[in-house]
Amino acid sequence: MSIKVAIIEDHVEFRKSIFYILQSTEGFICTGEFSSVEQALKELKEAEVILLDINLPGISGIEGINSLKELLPECRIIMLTVFDDNNNIFNAILKGADGYLLKKTAPIRILQAIEDAAEGGSPITPNIARQVLQFFKANSASTTKGSSNLSEREREILSLIVVGLNNSEISEKLFISLQTVRNHIRHIYEKLHVHTKTQAVLKALHDKLV
Repeated sequence: MSIKVAIIEDHVEFRKSIFYILQSTEGFICTGEFSSVEQALKELKEAEVILLDINLPGISGIEGINSLKELLPECRIIMLTVFDDNNNIFNAILKGADGYLLKKTAPIRILQAIEDAAEGGSPITPNIARQVLQFFKANSASTTKGSSNLSEREREILSLIVVGLNNSEISEKLFISLQTVRNHIRHIYEKLHVHTKTQAVLKALHDKLV
């Protein structure tokens, strides 16, 4: 079964290159390529993963996250952009982006990120992950370890999410079913008041929950 991917990118050559990579790689299919969020909201019918640029004409990628999630609630959104500044990274994550990659990322890594996102992971390029960690080290140095009403098992699963394991890997590592993992993650989201794994990771790091 191929992963259905949509691309929202106004740079024609880059968009076409990603389209070609998807269409020529087994296990992936492009269900739409769009030059703006507005066009995607009108024409996009189905996608499991959306690759979304930030600097778009009209509605920006970050501004469009909520509308795209409303259109396709189960869809995972990966920002694919040239911007690596803290502002864009954190605004995208806070809006609900499920991953954040830079356009210079190797094509094979982009494909792996799509697979990871489709499995429930939160793909972030290594330098973006370092920036996130550095930000929270700088801003949480004086914060004591946070408290929450997470159970021991939920805290264990959260720690595995933080180190980058996807749902299937967590299931195998803890010898529990995939559905049990999903149930625990849903409870973690509810208790931390977040909506994505990336937000859960940021919350865990900021509040020192793991």
